[in-house]
Amino acid sequence: MKIFVLGAGLVGATVVEALQVDHDLTVVDLDSTKLKPLAQLYDVATVQASAGSGRELAAAGIREADLVISCTSQDEANLVAGMIARKLAPKATTIVRTSSSEYAEIWRESRIDIDFVVSSERETARAVSQAIGVPYARQTDTFAEGKVQIVELDVGARASGDLVGTKLRDARLPDNSRLAGIIRDGRAVLPSGDTVVAPGDRVVAIGSPPAAQEWCQLVSPSSGVVRDVVVFGAQELGTAIARALVQKGISVRVVEPDPARAALLAERLPEARVFNTTGLERGFMQREGIARVQTAIFAMRDDARNLFAATLARVNGVPHTIALAHDPASAAVYERAGIDVSVDPGRVTAREIVRFAHDPRTQQVTMLEGDRFEVLDITTRAESELVGLSLRAMPIRGALIGAIVRNGEAIFPCSDDVLQAGDRVIVFTESARAPQVERAL
Repeated sequence: MKIFVLGAGLVGATVVEALQVDHDLTVVDLDSTKLKPLAQLYDVATVQASAGSGRELAAAGIREADLVISCTSQDEANLVAGMIARKLAPKATTIVRTSSSEYAEIWRESRIDIDFVVSSERETARAVSQAIGVPYARQTDTFAEGKVQIVELDVGARASGDLVGTKLRDARLPDNSRLAGIIRDGRAVLPSGDTVVAPGDRVVAIGSPPAAQEWCQLVSPSSGVVRDVVVFGAQELGTAIARALVQKGISVRVVEPDPARAALLAERLPEARVFNTTGLERGFMQREGIARVQTAIFAMRDDARNLFAATLARVNGVPHTIALAHDPASAAVYERAGIDVSVDPGRVTAREIVRFAHDPRTQQVTMLEGDRFEVLDITTRAESELVGLSLRAMPIRGALIGAIVRNGEAIFPCSDDVLQAGDRVIVFTESARAPQVERAL
């Protein structure tokens, strides 16, 4: 597939990293300092040009594109570039990234001539909301209209003996689930009956939503269901997160130092309690019972402030913390500092964009561990050589089918189950093998 990526910032670079292996990529940006590293790291063409100039895009060859992704840091520039691309390359699918929920709503009302709009606010709020649903999962996502859920969990010293130190064939694991993969020392281990999970492993389980909760209990016993949170920061992302959690019936408090932003949120989201303060004073935390909340979410624009505030909250007794990492390098710092979950708005937006470059049968893609592993939701072709084979007999290497959705029902298969044409399969694999897995299915 010939893909044009307009914008070489954090989102664009993540998209390029994920797609450069199996596609013909051209990256367009006015800033040559952003283009140069991509040209050095990957086999992609780079063009120094304006994404908003039809003449320059035409000269770059955009008429030949199969997919155009406009993901600069400017919403208006992305919309203009997307509409120009629609005119210059009418056969191409056009994807536009926006940080504004209002633009996304206008698109849903069919008032913008673009194929798809991906909202950073929506994707970030969705990622945080899902992390709230399964406390202590490093990452989680749902598939098949919520019938299937994946959880990525760190196995620590508190993990149950039903999971740790026992061969998997003898382990007491949750029903309606499969252990899809173990990430050990940075490598993927596809589990077999003889595999033993050890402290320090990171496991990826695929199962029903109740089974996902049981997996969390195996790894972090008595974590409980989160019903009370505090959100630090009421800018666009913090507001979207607060709104998503209120809609789930969770009690939400929001801390925002800007009086205008605090007043605006209080007006627009009366279900939440809004405090116009930094929230970092010890007296405030004690007076308002912040230390007693189950989860604190740090959605400020500055990663250093998020890190400081999250560390302070942990010192004051908050048991579970989630922080936005606007710089990809911050995620590793957060993990070392003891923050339970980091959410990178640029990366979660890029993940949603990337699925449009996969096989059309692939309905969803979740990327794990710095995008080195993927979970695909893909429908099996009737002519696939794998149809009619049991899972035990399948020749695919480096991939594991964690769930099958057949006739609207989720099946968590054993090795004797047989794949049928039209099955939706949820499969865990290394990202480099994803195109091979899609072709095989």
